[in-house]
Amino acid sequence: MYAITGITGKVGSIVAHTLLAAGLPVRAVVRDAEKGKPWAAKGCEVAIASSTDAQAMAKAYAGTAGVFFMTPPDFDPAPGFPESVKIVAAVTEAIEQARPGKVVFLSTVGAHVAEPNLLNNSKLTEEGLRKVSVPVALMRAAWFMENAMWDIDAAKAGVIHSFLQPTDHKIPMVATQDIGLTIADLLRETWNGNRVIELEGPVRYSANDIAAGFSKALAHPVRVDPVPRESWETLFRAQGMQHPLSRIRMIDGFNEGWIDFEHDGTEHRKGATSLDAVLRNLL
Repeated sequence: MYAITGITGKVGSIVAHTLLAAGLPVRAVVRDAEKGKPWAAKGCEVAIASSTDAQAMAKAYAGTAGVFFMTPPDFDPAPGFPESVKIVAAVTEAIEQARPGKVVFLSTVGAHVAEPNLLNNSKLTEEGLRKVSVPVALMRAAWFMENAMWDIDAAKAGVIHSFLQPTDHKIPMVATQDIGLTIADLLRETWNGNRVIELEGPVRYSANDIAAGFSKALAHPVRVDPVPRESWETLFRAQGMQHPLSRIRMIDGFNEGWIDFEHDGTEHRKGATSLDAVLRNLL
């Protein structure tokens, strides 16, 4: 039995479908019963648990060969990441109670970086999971290619507005399909202690590459318009963010190159899915 959190999202659903296709039993961990119904119809067990409820998660993880864990997205965390601190405390307690065969955590490129930025929430979670008494794999995924979905309407109009700058600066990106397949593979592997797996796509991409991919997929020219750095805070606050600095510093990290993979002491893998394929699928 494999317990899958985030099963209603892109990555978790790919993990679950891959395991089910291999004939393996899956327990869908969801926040409410209604979200579990489609997965029960696919033959999954369903467990109800939130990421801050240690007892419910322990019950969901009990008797499993492996757990896939991911934290709920939080793009506007309060200083100190208080919600992440609660989640780490709950999940580590749940793991120690349930003692699953292994845990795979969806982390992120740059999770090892000490410089304050939005990705420090994954750093906190990694630090907590490194202390549990079961085998743990920290799966550090690159920038999601699917983030380009927010550019679709702009691309159709011919201009995408990019925070990735300079626009020819290439960063590691990866498709959610490759993330899910890699996690499903890891859940079926055997190891002791902690391991760190870094995953990116077949090549690195820039904002210009995103525009070029949209141009091909839409069959009309698409150009990039960089969003001025000095406007970011005002823009993010206008969008409702209360604490935009950590997000701003994350984008700075990608643009300036200090958010990248650690490489030293890690495993590095590459997915097969290209950015062009992802953009065609999004459209």
